[in-house]
Amino acid sequence: MDSSAPEKSAQVPLRRLQQLLLVLLAAGISGLELELVLLEHTESVWQWMPIVLLGAGLITTIAMLARPSRAMRLAFRAAMALLVIVGLLGVYLHFQGNIEFAREHDPAIKGLALIWESLRGATPSLAPGAMAQLGVLGLLTQRNVAPPPIP
Repeated sequence: MDSSAPEKSAQVPLRRLQQLLLVLLAAGISGLELELVLLEHTESVWQWMPIVLLGAGLITTIAMLARPSRAMRLAFRAAMALLVIVGLLGVYLHFQGNIEFAREHDPAIKGLALIWESLRGATPSLAPGAMAQLGVLGLLTQRNVAPPPIP
């Protein structure tokens, strides 16, 4: 009897789960991309960066659904890693911008009051974290998790 038969049959549900997660990822990326375009997030190179990277993420996600080759997996992983990095950078940049705005509005502000104002500022400080979260989701779809052995 072939000892790899249970392992092969377990791969089918894992592959389907991976495909469903890729569809969810494509939907999330599309939503963020649309939101940034509607918000006209295009004033500087820093603001264009997430739009371009989300586009690359969407293209590689669709390619992973259509033809998941080795080269495409590498491109997909690179795009997802960049989404994580740029998302975290965006959190920092949004927060810093809100700090500067809060200090211009009230030069005496500091400590927890400054942090609170910066988190609630005009620029959504934590919003770019959604992009980082999508990148992590994409990277997780590439984990080859073996099912537990059947006793």
